[in-house]
Amino acid sequence: MTVRLGCIADDFTGAADLAGLLARSGAAVSLRIGVPGTDTPPAQAAPFEVIALKIRTAPVADAVAEARAALGWLRAAGAQRFFWKYCSTFDSTARGNIGPVAEALMADTGAPQTIYCPAFPENGRAVFMGNLFVGQQPLAESPMKDHPLTPMRDSNLMRLLAPQVSGKVGLADRLCVARGPDALARRLAALREDGIAHVVVDAVADADLHTIATACRDMTLLTGGSALAMPLPGLLASDGLGPRTAIARAPVTGGALILAGSCSAMTRAQVARHAEAAPHHRLDPLDLAANGPKAALAWLARQDPARGPMIYATAAPDAFRAAQARLGTERAGALIEAALAHLAVGARDLGYRRFVVAGGETSGAVTQALGIDRLDIGAEIAPGVPWTYCTSAGQPIALALKSGNFGDADFFSAALMADAAA
Repeated sequence: MTVRLGCIADDFTGAADLAGLLARSGAAVSLRIGVPGTDTPPAQAAPFEVIALKIRTAPVADAVAEARAALGWLRAAGAQRFFWKYCSTFDSTARGNIGPVAEALMADTGAPQTIYCPAFPENGRAVFMGNLFVGQQPLAESPMKDHPLTPMRDSNLMRLLAPQVSGKVGLADRLCVARGPDALARRLAALREDGIAHVVVDAVADADLHTIATACRDMTLLTGGSALAMPLPGLLASDGLGPRTAIARAPVTGGALILAGSCSAMTRAQVARHAEAAPHHRLDPLDLAANGPKAALAWLARQDPARGPMIYATAAPDAFRAAQARLGTERAGALIEAALAHLAVGARDLGYRRFVVAGGETSGAVTQALGIDRLDIGAEIAPGVPWTYCTSAGQPIALALKSGNFGDADFFSAALMADAAA
């Protein structure tokens, strides 16, 4: 089956978010963990393929190399249109990896221009006059300013993007988008004639995303948050997209475990709320450095899986920065990821079959540790967070991979209730 749209996501929660929104259309969507190997022939591809990578904070050269490998597999599967998905809060370092990956994909596909639109109005992300807002706050005034790995200290996407790319950066603002797809297409063409290859596009409502997708549907490469891709299955339906094929899967029964590595403000609220009703155990990076995760695994072995216990490293920014100061930024994060991944495997071996994982880096570590290479997409728990299904060590597993900022304070309990009702 020919791939209609080949998607590359920079982390695992973002990939699940994108796959879930594409699946809303009824299209057949496949979510693959990492670049498929040579034992996965492109002929087995679905019309909409999403490849989840773990490259948001990887060294630029490594991120570019992995994205190019993913592009190569998608092209071999027949894809001619591509989507580069990053976080709706434009999480990046000063050097990338959003811009360098986009520019590499443009070079490999021959795309002369692409757009950047991380807006996700349903989750409170809007772009206006090139500035990104989180709810009513500019990005640089939101809790993202204190993110432990990618602190976002500027709200202007053009200023953030310009140091990451070699080409010129421009803007198609909300006034242009409001005039409709034809006006936006003309604006993009004029910018292209002026040599502007990277265009930030405003969007404040779902209707704007449909306008943008319509104007850009024939672009070889689009980049943005997952919401920008949501209209694409409908727009490509005239190309012969068939109905979604129902996925047969074994029912998932067994205990549920929450693993939280994100330190976002929303995940902190979710952890605090779930801790009011469920057993919980906090991981301390300094203790992990000295003793490893054995105490947490012993704690887990004593818990009742039916109560939805929670293990978390979530902490206020000041507390996590103190650990980073002692251990180093990279080591502190790596210790937490490794511990949560180890605990996920231990929980599976204890009989846990349902996992709610908060945080992109944590989700990547957990999914890789469980040996998962493909996920089936189920119902959404909240916008951008679906239940997904797979097998691990021969056992049926359900995973909810949640971006740190997504969901409301009751998300963890809602996730467990949603799965129970599925």
